[in-house]
Amino acid sequence: MTRATLSEVLIPALSEGRAVAGFVVQGWEDAQAYVAAAESCGRPVILQAGPGARAHMPLAVLGRMFGHLAEGAMVPVVAHLDHGEGPDICRAAIDCGFTSVMYDGSALPLAENIARTAEIVRLAHLAGVSVEAELGYVGYHGGAPSRGTDAAEVAQFWAETAVDALAVSVGNDHLMPEPGATIDMARLAAIAQAAPGLPLVLHGGSGIAPAQRSQIARDTAVCKFNIGTELRQTFGRAMRQVLAADPALFDRNLILSATRPALTAAAATAILALG
Repeated sequence: MTRATLSEVLIPALSEGRAVAGFVVQGWEDAQAYVAAAESCGRPVILQAGPGARAHMPLAVLGRMFGHLAEGAMVPVVAHLDHGEGPDICRAAIDCGFTSVMYDGSALPLAENIARTAEIVRLAHLAGVSVEAELGYVGYHGGAPSRGTDAAEVAQFWAETAVDALAVSVGNDHLMPEPGATIDMARLAAIAQAAPGLPLVLHGGSGIAPAQRSQIARDTAVCKFNIGTELRQTFGRAMRQVLAADPALFDRNLILSATRPALTAAAATAILALG
């Protein structure tokens, strides 16, 4: 398969009552594991380059890496920029081969978020690239608090921006180390009612129990879950086990490659839970 856009994988998922996993990538080994997991499940996958990954590795390298994996994959692979700070980073991602960008204007007043998002949508759509935006604010575990998405603003936001997907705040938080989020299903339903047909996204998927992720994917307009923390935990456990089993091991490639089976298995479990 070749690279897919976000719309190309989310629209079918929405119509079929399932969701697609957006996996937060830190490097080569986990990106490779996530594509292998998607292939084993026969499902598409979204590889996400967030601010942490971009601070560690140049955007152009991430774009080429995602593209290389997509070209060799047996399932659709979306190369997605996560939490883009503005037009410059979104434009750079498009130039680097990303097929989807998220512009995060969630901290801005509504009118400014709409104006900036609409600008990026025009830019991206001209290049055949999908756009995800955020309305409301998804906070951080132990950090900035969330601000729930106002369903009354959703229809206006979609009409004036033409985004392809919308990340919403309904009790989900980033970086939760274990499931514990209380999802406001009434707010989620009101958001979907305000914009029928708009694919919705939940960031902070690791804070939502797998069984509830499955139910939300089946019964609501949420068709993308961002999942990162639980897989970073899997990576950490796997690396500690590898080093404990052989304290003399020092070869970086051997150490990191040994984490791949556990990552692949964990990612496959997450994918299958989404329908």
